[in-house]
Amino acid sequence: MAQRPAPEINTTPLIDVLLVLLVLLVLTLPRSTHRIALDLPAGPAAQKPIPQVRIEVDFDGRVVWDDTPVPDDERLEAWLRQAAGASSVVRIFPDRRVRYERVAQILAFAQRAHVAHLALASVAD
Repeated sequence: MAQRPAPEINTTPLIDVLLVLLVLLVLTLPRSTHRIALDLPAGPAAQKPIPQVRIEVDFDGRVVWDDTPVPDDERLEAWLRQAAGASSVVRIFPDRRVRYERVAQILAFAQRAHVAHLALASVAD
């Protein structure tokens, strides 16, 4: 007696139908489940300008605070404490030829003064 092949069900159309149903389910989910909660400001009246400070460091390590030369490091630290108290954004623009130690020293002054908003920027030549 010859053996007959066992009958099998073709599952490919069944898988195709299931994939189509899965795509339809994903597309028809309510949009409310895809929310991101954001605390937005009330409006333009609620926004006030943030004070900004520009610190430039020359190639020889001299520091300029908003176009005013800083006489010594103690004065720089005092001004940084005032800027931190006013929640100012402090931007430091070092010259590309200045020694890294001087920039690191100024960053340490800002850290000790608890400056919350600090940016280290570069100036294009």
